[in-house]
Amino acid sequence: MTEKIEDYRAEYVIDACQYANWNRTIFEQMREGGVTCVNATIAYWENTRETLTRIAEWRRLFAANADLIMPVKTFTDIRRAKKDGRTGITLALQHCLPIEEEIDMVEIMHDLGVRFMQLSYNNQSTLATGWLESEDPGITRFGREVIREMNRLGVVIDMSHSAERSTLDAIEISERPIAITHANPISWCDTQRNKSDTVLKSLAESSGMLGFSFYPNHLRDGSDTTLEEFCDMVARTVELIGTEHIGIGSDLVQGQPYWVIDWMRSGKWTKQTLNGLKWPVPTTWFKDNSNFPGIAGGLLAKGFAKEEVEQIMGGNWLRFIETAFRPA
Repeated sequence: MTEKIEDYRAEYVIDACQYANWNRTIFEQMREGGVTCVNATIAYWENTRETLTRIAEWRRLFAANADLIMPVKTFTDIRRAKKDGRTGITLALQHCLPIEEEIDMVEIMHDLGVRFMQLSYNNQSTLATGWLESEDPGITRFGREVIREMNRLGVVIDMSHSAERSTLDAIEISERPIAITHANPISWCDTQRNKSDTVLKSLAESSGMLGFSFYPNHLRDGSDTTLEEFCDMVARTVELIGTEHIGIGSDLVQGQPYWVIDWMRSGKWTKQTLNGLKWPVPTTWFKDNSNFPGIAGGLLAKGFAKEEVEQIMGGNWLRFIETAFRPA
């Protein structure tokens, strides 16, 4: 790969995970980068009532920035956003706490626009086990019921922050393909937050989707990881599971104050704080949404065909969403 990489603007750019202090500047960067759709995290440790406030905040953002963004609840909405030159926004829960322990809340969240939900976030939940736990008993009884309800409604099961057995259980139990929206192969970057070859193969065999993460903690050399190294990892993953089951899940964090990272890690479940913890420095090749053409250019420089780059940058997520968002 040469040092100077030419940008390439893919027809569809879909990012399966971002969490930002949302504002018009970020939405303008999305337009600059040709971003078709972003899956926006709205909750980590929020309960039902607090999540309603997050949804209300997004409704204000949609109203104030209607020339740049629009809500996405269906596959057709993504097509409409593309036609209008706007960025579609899907809403995602990175934890199951917003439904508390009430199965009916899954449908309520769906009705309000939520289309992705993780079954656990780092810790043990009422549904599944997070990756930081020392023991992983797998999907719980309640978890099986929630999976069934998510399948019925067309809410995508996301296992990005879940442990291995729970993830494999979810793939097996779900009657519809699941997603790991933001992670990388553990064989490339040895953190348990990434995913084993066993999980990735099972995901692909069940027609699921993996979103590659740009978050430095998930990259082999952290913030110093080069675009060439990242594209090498993508190529190796293609050798393992093929081109059809991979996409982008950048895990981009923008404009968040330092206290938010403590909230994400500590939530409400501990009195211990992570004072002094700071956001990792972003890589030189991905700082905001305007940088997506550079990613696509890097994949082309690596040797991927344009058709494959189109798939990875957004085509595969588009195909997945076309069926995933439909009620059963």
